[in-house]
Amino acid sequence: MLQSMIQEVHLLPGLPKTKRERDYRYLMELREENLLFPFYTEAGLNGRLNYKLENLHGGWDAPLSQIRGTFTGHWLSAAARIYNETKERRLKAKADFIVAEIARCQEANGGGWAFPIPEKFLYGLKNGRHFWAPQYVCHKVMMGLLDMYLFAGNEQALEILRGCADWFYRFTGEISREVMSDMMDLEETGGIMEFWGDLYAVTKDPRHLELARRYERPRLTEPLLQNVDVLTNFHANMTIPEIQGCARVYEVTGEERFRRIVESYWRLAVDERGRFATGGQTNGEIWTPKNQFSARLGDMNQEHCTVYNMVRLADYLYRWTGDEKYADYIESNIWNGLFAQGFCEGHAREQCLEPSPPKSGLITYYLLLAAGSQKKWGSKTEDFWCCHCTLVQANARYREWIYYGADDGITVAQYFPSEAAFCVDGVPVTLEQKPADLCGDILEIHEISHMLANRPTWETVQFTVSTERPVTFALRLRLPRWIQGDPVFRLNGETVSPKIQDGYAVFERMWENDTLEAEYPKSVVCVSLPDKPDTVAFVDGPVVLAGLVPEERICFSSRLR
Repeated sequence: MLQSMIQEVHLLPGLPKTKRERDYRYLMELREENLLFPFYTEAGLNGRLNYKLENLHGGWDAPLSQIRGTFTGHWLSAAARIYNETKERRLKAKADFIVAEIARCQEANGGGWAFPIPEKFLYGLKNGRHFWAPQYVCHKVMMGLLDMYLFAGNEQALEILRGCADWFYRFTGEISREVMSDMMDLEETGGIMEFWGDLYAVTKDPRHLELARRYERPRLTEPLLQNVDVLTNFHANMTIPEIQGCARVYEVTGEERFRRIVESYWRLAVDERGRFATGGQTNGEIWTPKNQFSARLGDMNQEHCTVYNMVRLADYLYRWTGDEKYADYIESNIWNGLFAQGFCEGHAREQCLEPSPPKSGLITYYLLLAAGSQKKWGSKTEDFWCCHCTLVQANARYREWIYYGADDGITVAQYFPSEAAFCVDGVPVTLEQKPADLCGDILEIHEISHMLANRPTWETVQFTVSTERPVTFALRLRLPRWIQGDPVFRLNGETVSPKIQDGYAVFERMWENDTLEAEYPKSVVCVSLPDKPDTVAFVDGPVVLAGLVPEERICFSSRLR
């Protein structure tokens, strides 16, 4: 089994780091009192407030929203992960203050309930009354608190969670399996099953594992064990986190039944369903019928939450198997989902574009795939959609999906500017990768500018291995599925032929301050819709291209390659 090397990885200048830095600035922009407002209100600590706070959150985080406070959990998760990499003390202080205030709210609520919504929402759900996803809200808060413990070392966060777990253990202990299943059918539970597995991994408290088992959804998992497709036209992001829960319980218990559920889900959701060129499979938040994508091509494709959670599910399967198809899936959905759906600031010549891009934004809920579509951007403080929440988490997590370790070596799964520091047989090793910048420059004399007359037909990545003394290990480079032709590798300037095995170039040797260059040939190719071969997207390497035009343009061709 592979292990993510998150603790040893740092991003270098490039798109993932740029997005992480923007994420940090956004987290710091938001005011603590607004992030805590629903917690204070539920705990009765806002009783003397008789004026509207400045910039009070709107949208799904508004004071009257039934899922108010959800974003705060995502904020804590993102803050913890960014701090873990950057050690930015101001962010840590802000996050620690929020945790301390949630603890104060928990105490005011009686020592168990620490959430921004009333307990009666869950009791109402138990009795069949619709409230908007109260268990989902609770999961997000607890997830953020656990990440504050795991990645920012906040012990108080873990103590809060022990009280929350006690509350849920009592609450679910009074509920039959049938009623529990009815509750899960009524409203989303988020990744609460996965959370209980995560908490159990920390505490080893058998009650926490029992909570994970209680939050399995048999009406979903039992058909999956029989390989029955219950996904078509079903809410995608309701089920993906539930399957992540099965994945995590498999990891903490070793029970094969849970792994079979995960593998069946992936087969039905991805392998047998097909996908858009971007890697997504949904429209309007539901799973598209198998290989019937043309009727669903529109302005509600590929919800960001679905993309983010499928990347996370693929990561589970990749760590278990090492199968490069999961890393290929992650790559496609990072470039054409997570990157594509986050707001891109800074257009030096925006006056040349028609129409002009928006001046500000944060996230587009859906990735619109129909010709002529325009992205609809959510604002920083007036929307707080679920995709707004997963955006701040995704931008804090790119380093987690780059390098994976095993007993015999290191696997490079994604090609982003970064470095990993690790030890082999007690010897410190630093592995740095820098994808080549083939953009050139119009003002400075730059070799690449006059070398290329047209679009580059290759991608180049340079690796530098630095060691204190010679050490032997295997370095595995994933060979992306978009490669067109034979890759070229140069070790210390000399062309070499590595072992090609299961979709990887494997370099098993003694390393001592070496450089390795990987050159991957590519071309612009056409990718058809599964059920409509005359409808195509143009793809350059891993990136699906989009034409910046003011009106809808559809081109037809009878010859595709």
